[in-house]
Amino acid sequence: MATYKGTVGTAVVNYAGNYPGAVEGELWYDSSNYVWKYNYPNVTSAGSWRTGNNLNTARGYTASAGTQTASITFGGSPQAPATPQLANTESYDGTTFSEVNDLNSARAVLAGAGTSTAGLAFGGTIFPTAPNGPVAFTESWNGTNWTEVNDLNSARQALGGAGTTNTEALAFGGEPAAAVTEQWNGTNWTEVSDLNTGRRGVAGSGVYTAAIAVAGIDGPNTRQALTESWNGSAWTEVGDVNTARRSGGNSGDNTASVFFGGNAAPGDTGATELWNGSSWAEQNDLNVPRAYMGASGASSTSALSAGGFNPAPTGTAATEEWTGAGAQIGAWTTGGDLNTARKAGMGYGDTEAAMFAGGEDPSPGVTADTEVYNGTNWTEVNNLNTARWAGASFGTDTSGIAVNGGAPSRVDNTESWNGTNWTEVNDTNDTTYFNAGAGASNSSGIEFGGNPGPGVGSALTESWNGTNWTEVNDLNTPRASMGGAGTATAALGFAGYQYTSPAGRKTLTESWNGTNWTEVGDMNQQRNSLAGTGATNTSAFAVGGQDTAVIANTEEWNGASWTEVADINVARGGIRGGRASNSPAAIVMGGENPTATAATEEWNTTSNVIKTLE
Repeated sequence: MATYKGTVGTAVVNYAGNYPGAVEGELWYDSSNYVWKYNYPNVTSAGSWRTGNNLNTARGYTASAGTQTASITFGGSPQAPATPQLANTESYDGTTFSEVNDLNSARAVLAGAGTSTAGLAFGGTIFPTAPNGPVAFTESWNGTNWTEVNDLNSARQALGGAGTTNTEALAFGGEPAAAVTEQWNGTNWTEVSDLNTGRRGVAGSGVYTAAIAVAGIDGPNTRQALTESWNGSAWTEVGDVNTARRSGGNSGDNTASVFFGGNAAPGDTGATELWNGSSWAEQNDLNVPRAYMGASGASSTSALSAGGFNPAPTGTAATEEWTGAGAQIGAWTTGGDLNTARKAGMGYGDTEAAMFAGGEDPSPGVTADTEVYNGTNWTEVNNLNTARWAGASFGTDTSGIAVNGGAPSRVDNTESWNGTNWTEVNDTNDTTYFNAGAGASNSSGIEFGGNPGPGVGSALTESWNGTNWTEVNDLNTPRASMGGAGTATAALGFAGYQYTSPAGRKTLTESWNGTNWTEVGDMNQQRNSLAGTGATNTSAFAVGGQDTAVIANTEEWNGASWTEVADINVARGGIRGGRASNSPAAIVMGGENPTATAATEEWNTTSNVIKTLE
């Protein structure tokens, strides 16, 4: 007979209160409150859309193949009606779209199936040049090039498609062959059983033996809510969607899928619905309502919407990523305290190995103290040569840079850390403090922004090569007390305080590619004196800071947009963070609320909820 200890690996613990050592699924007895409790995973209760990076070419009437993190989008038109048609193909890696080799035949209102390395493009329309209407063309993608293969039996546009490879696919509906279904075996198309209700602008997904056809528009131009399920040989009518529409997108199969967007009278919609095999349920809408988009994804919990019209006649480049309910929710947990409480120090590293130097403490004030973190405790080590606060920093616990700061007046000093000692190296060209930094080691990084004088913000950026600082291209917006993340060639600068009009705390974000800064998506919460963490300009955290009061707000950057995630436990400004991605996880330390704090917090990508058994 199974026992609790044999299943979980531990006996039931008797603990007064919430047991801090409990693992996922562990039961314990709370002797203070005389109740049984257990831990279970903290996950999202509903799905949501998040903005991704744009297509390079705005368009609608396009098609896609693949998954949310690896897809291709091809064909389409920048405007409605569909002229001119495009052959452009773009590959998505989960963060960025890159232009790759074009279709052989430019066309619009086509369908797609397969993956980012084994895709299929079929049908569509070409006009006003020959053939001046729907086409039967089929092209196969091998990850590099498109190759013309055997045509559909019935030329058509605005059709649906399904299939997860370029050797097995399904084409159905469209105009003029509104009910015709064809099956692809890697060489030829074969006509199989028709849809029960012919229609164009139908959305489809799944595999060629288990597909779904959703909504559309019939001959009399009536938008449909119909859903049909394919079992490999025949279509069966199943539950209708809640919002009748045409030209939406779909991800999943006939047992579980997500349907989104489309054109629903009187205009485009962002409506999103989830299919459980028998009925549709309304979910959170797309942020940008649209129709005629490229849709990709292999399940109901992960999908991509790329391009479309919102509204016609101009195509959009907007991209959104769907994550279904059940996604893990991260949280901050308390780490070991610093030995010396302080604000506005210089820190970097991660939850396994970090460094924190300088800052300002209540007494004696500006300090040169340096501490290193081993994942549990902070240990005092050799001090900075120049006591300072509010400088920039980057690197690791064994190879880092501390640059500029106030001592207490502004300094241009740079010091290099080798894991044991600080060494003075060449100074910066500017003298400032409240600047930000990004870099992977003491031989490569950048410092940017800052406050070079009373009431002045800086746009200056300098690059460090291990020996000298060189002025490079400026930020677009001068500001101080920013957050920074990334490397010398892929950095992110965000938030901060702007002294020139319009003065105040900012949500601005700029991305650095090694040569220039580019303005990208704004943060949700304005602030300055925050911590920035992140190993690249495509994955970062903005943590805490100062608005009208100190805040605990945390936002996560995915390369395109910021999303609010779990707050830190101790709200504070003047906080510093380690250079880290999610593995090892991010770390933040120090700050003030309202006096200097020694608090350290570590980010965990998962968290648990405590449940009391009634």
